[in-house]
Amino acid sequence: MNQFSLANKVVVVTGAAGLLGKNHVKAIADAGGVPVLIDIDRSRLQLVVEEFKKTHNTEYMHFVVDITDENQVKNCCENVVKKLVRIDGLVNNAANNPKIESNGVNEQSRLENFSIESWREDISVGLTGAFLCTKYFGAAIAKQGGSIVNISSDLGLIAPDQRLYEKIGLSPDNQPVKPVTYSVVKTGLIGLSRYTATYWAKQGVRCNSLCPGGVENSQDPSFVAKLTSLIPLGRMAKQNEYHGSLVFLLSDASSYITGTELIADGGRTAW
Repeated sequence: MNQFSLANKVVVVTGAAGLLGKNHVKAIADAGGVPVLIDIDRSRLQLVVEEFKKTHNTEYMHFVVDITDENQVKNCCENVVKKLVRIDGLVNNAANNPKIESNGVNEQSRLENFSIESWREDISVGLTGAFLCTKYFGAAIAKQGGSIVNISSDLGLIAPDQRLYEKIGLSPDNQPVKPVTYSVVKTGLIGLSRYTATYWAKQGVRCNSLCPGGVENSQDPSFVAKLTSLIPLGRMAKQNEYHGSLVFLLSDASSYITGTELIADGGRTAW
């Protein structure tokens, strides 16, 4: 038996239309699993589904869901179980990750200017959404056992180096920064993983956090140069380089691993 196989395992992926999300879906399908794609963006999700169908001849489901809405999450879970009978895995991937830009005046990403509305929105998607998905999909997994993977970040372990986002010509008070909510959400997911891992351990549910580093996506060359200087491997991750890590955590290959973090950051947090 291939320990890394996800053959016939039903795995729900939130934020499935995003950069990492669509790669998580591919990884699950390539390992023999049945991916369930969830995203709030109907048009982007449809594009991902069309692309997926061109490359994979496998069973799947997809749903447009606002994971901050409890009734939508509950109904989605019921529909998945009704069609596929069981749920074996969950990847809590959905999160807000706003572009870091600056107009040079009253920079809104800075802590002093960060709006309560932005705080609530980011926390609602990144933490409340993960909680609701764990509540319903996790409970379904607990009926027979399985694995939950929360997608955290290297920035769930260390603070952002705000020097990476500095713009020439702007005053210190107007420099853009990585918003506070990103760190809070990614650190909070690690806590959720540890809680869930111990809460459902007797039901055979494992829960871990995957902490990826930055992914190549046509970023500004000056940003890439600054970031890669902080990474021992000297580069950002390729878009498919987390496939193995995710499949490992979802599969029986990690059967004695729970409540911890798998760090895949090119060594950044080791320095």
